[in-house]
Amino acid sequence: MFNTITQFMMVAIFALRIVNPASAQPNHDFLHNKYDALHDSPMQQKFRQIAPMPFGVVFLPWAGCTEEDMRHHFRMMKELGFTNLKQTMGTPEWPEHETLRIALEEGIIPFWYGEGGWENITSELLKKLGLSENMSILEAREHPKMLEYQKEVLYKHLEAWKKNPVEYDDKVYFHEPDAFLRPEDEAPFKAWVKQKYSYVKELSDAWNQYEVGIKGEPYKTWDDFENDNLVKTIPGSDEIVPSAGREYGQVRDILRYKADMNIEYLKATKVSTHPEQPVRAGGEMGLFLPFASRGTDMEGIAELMKDRGSFYPSIHLAWHFEEVNYEVARAIYMQSSIATDWFKGGWASTWESTGGPQQFSGGKGWDRKGQEGTPGFTVNSGTMTQLLLSYLAGGFKGVGLWAWNYRRAGWESGEYALLNRQNEPSERAIRAGQIAKAADKYRDEIWSAHKEPIVGVFVNWDNEAIWSGVAGPGRTHFKNYPVQARIGISRALINANIPWEHVTPSDLEAGLGPRYQVIYMPAQAAINKELFPLFEEYIKQGGRLVIDAPGGWWTEHGKVLDTGIGSAFERIFGATIADFQYSNNVVWKIGEHVLDGFVMDIQPTSAKVIEHFQNGKPSVTENKLGKGTAVILGADAAFSMKSPGNDFMENWTLKHTLNGKESPYSCPNSIVYRLAAHDADHYFFINDDEPKVTSLTFSGFRYHSFTDAVTGETIDPSAIELEGYSGRWIRCKK
Repeated sequence: MFNTITQFMMVAIFALRIVNPASAQPNHDFLHNKYDALHDSPMQQKFRQIAPMPFGVVFLPWAGCTEEDMRHHFRMMKELGFTNLKQTMGTPEWPEHETLRIALEEGIIPFWYGEGGWENITSELLKKLGLSENMSILEAREHPKMLEYQKEVLYKHLEAWKKNPVEYDDKVYFHEPDAFLRPEDEAPFKAWVKQKYSYVKELSDAWNQYEVGIKGEPYKTWDDFENDNLVKTIPGSDEIVPSAGREYGQVRDILRYKADMNIEYLKATKVSTHPEQPVRAGGEMGLFLPFASRGTDMEGIAELMKDRGSFYPSIHLAWHFEEVNYEVARAIYMQSSIATDWFKGGWASTWESTGGPQQFSGGKGWDRKGQEGTPGFTVNSGTMTQLLLSYLAGGFKGVGLWAWNYRRAGWESGEYALLNRQNEPSERAIRAGQIAKAADKYRDEIWSAHKEPIVGVFVNWDNEAIWSGVAGPGRTHFKNYPVQARIGISRALINANIPWEHVTPSDLEAGLGPRYQVIYMPAQAAINKELFPLFEEYIKQGGRLVIDAPGGWWTEHGKVLDTGIGSAFERIFGATIADFQYSNNVVWKIGEHVLDGFVMDIQPTSAKVIEHFQNGKPSVTENKLGKGTAVILGADAAFSMKSPGNDFMENWTLKHTLNGKESPYSCPNSIVYRLAAHDADHYFFINDDEPKVTSLTFSGFRYHSFTDAVTGETIDPSAIELEGYSGRWIRCKK
């Protein structure tokens, strides 16, 4: 670290301000109990009791690897702080089962779930082991009798490992990730449609068949539907819909059908052998992909894991950051946050993440830049710190790292490893182990901790499905538009250190709306009709709902949304949308800032005009409704911030979004995330810059002490030293 007077003078040092917490967020419990109940189940209750914190790695045997080599490496893992294997791979010399057995003998749990595979610690189990039924869970977890018993449970898992493969009919479940139907899809899709729609008129309306240019003869009977050939063409490599276009409601239903069938496939295949044994689902798909366009519903997959185990994404720098132009620091948290937020109250983590540097392998290459560029990254101790702290801050409990050591030939050879080229611990391996030890030390606090968001970023699968319908040949980029807008508003909130999380329609239906002082709707071009009553209730209770361009273009069936006087939209926002325009040939400005994107021609009814474009038209309106407000931002604010550097729009957007609301903590020159627990709050600093000194000030919290959670060092919050391109974890004891 560093401590010169010059370096301290380079940053603003704020005095620590401590006031009554109620002054910052009066009587706000953030509905934590309701949050935890969203995915509550006996399996999730077991996890919360045991509080597993697996920091696992992938061990890859090499040609000539001996048993003693393996045992040496497993002992090295344990010494550094790693708890388990995320995975291994078989070789001609070493079957997978043997490698896993040796790991377990050395005290390394051979499965991704670590202690999450233990039997629940009940009074019956304590009695069975001759232990006091009044023993605390912490004492029970560490008691030799409990450890020995649970090790036998894991041996039982190993004995049955891969011996009972689940059988299923893959023709029923496998579907290409687009909105085309193949011949084998047509019959099951039509059966799905008839289950979804009670009447054929309901279907013909949902597919907009009475509108011009859609269908000459709308369905009048189910026979009409059954006799319609829905298999039209074979797609090109990047097509979502045919070259002639397609009615958007049908696109949405085909994508929804494929998403539902994928969930049915997972129901059939993600089945554990033993009742205490968790399974995981999510996948090897980057979280910046447009999932709706791929016929995938990640929130639905997470819901399935409620009773079964853990929801996870794979997060690799070379594979899953192309959509953000290989930006790393902020993008890590965006991914860990949305995975956690799709599974509120459940066990989410990345069970496959980056272990070391990578340059040659990975990358999806979905655009020309990605195909012709090199997805190369430095992965040192600082990068590893940013990864692991952003995972914990986003809500993950544990991690799986690919890999402990590198492959020696072929694909990924010499890449991805925690160890260096000599198979010795690198600085990143040592740092990852230190963070693993700290996470294990504070595992109970982390499992009980919550985000306490000011802003909820609204995410809606149906909206993304309609955007996918718009994404015809030559315009397939539109499928990415709502995801990029989500990235944009997330970036602005991260840069300003405003606490936030994603919120979905199912969250609002469950009553979670009042958790958020503000809900921001980025690029919500399609709005479900059943959402308007939820939005109205949220606003009347005191919430602030913010929508930006081109929000409110369609319904969830791809029909132009009524925003006229008397419509649900107008009643909430106090304005109608006369037109959607685009700042290009005719320039639209906010002050002197030139816009380049969608703009709204807003016509206020009951709303107050807060600000104007340079042409005199309203750029921001605010409508009071009950105790709250509804705001229209007339520019495509969120999308415009998808890339770094648009400081004007970040400041402008947050000014009108927050309307004076402030974060209860402040850090002047670093990103910081907060998790709130009963005994302590945990602050995770991410420094995407050279070494610096920063400070952490508060307007609503009282703390007794400040320590570095990894080193144990006592911290002065007015002068916190940060490594360059790294991070730091500070525990603030209440």
